[in-house]
Amino acid sequence: MQKLRRTLLLSGLSLLLPVVGNTQSVSEMNDLSPDDRRAYMESMSPDERAAMREKWRNEISAMSDEERKALREQRALQRPDHSHGAGKAERRARWESMSDEERAAARAKRQEKKAERRAQWESMSDEERAAIREKRGKHNGHHKERGDKPAAAD
Repeated sequence: MQKLRRTLLLSGLSLLLPVVGNTQSVSEMNDLSPDDRRAYMESMSPDERAAMREKWRNEISAMSDEERKALREQRALQRPDHSHGAGKAERRARWESMSDEERAAARAKRQEKKAERRAQWESMSDEERAAIREKRGKHNGHHKERGDKPAAAD
């Protein structure tokens, strides 16, 4: 049984190896614009994306602390400043400068994306939903560390 698992794992990895070999490095992806990066990632299959993310994780973990810090700072500069209310005035000004047609188009686009997310969520199994909830909980776990919420009694 162990041999069968190992064989299946190796054959699966051998299929992904050509994909990983053709992928771009972290530094090459940083040179792309956010739209180009998004288009590149969306053009891949889920397996290719997973292999790419694993390759990037390995590259980043091999970096020194200074290189990682520089990479984070570079990414922060590329990211639109939407976090924690910063840039709210800019978004408000952009919204107010839009014509009625542009606002209607923006609302329609937002509703369409919301419907897509809802449809994707509803198409998931209970196990997939639980996995996502757990992942979100780990991502937002810093709130629990600060003691914002009381711990659940066992």
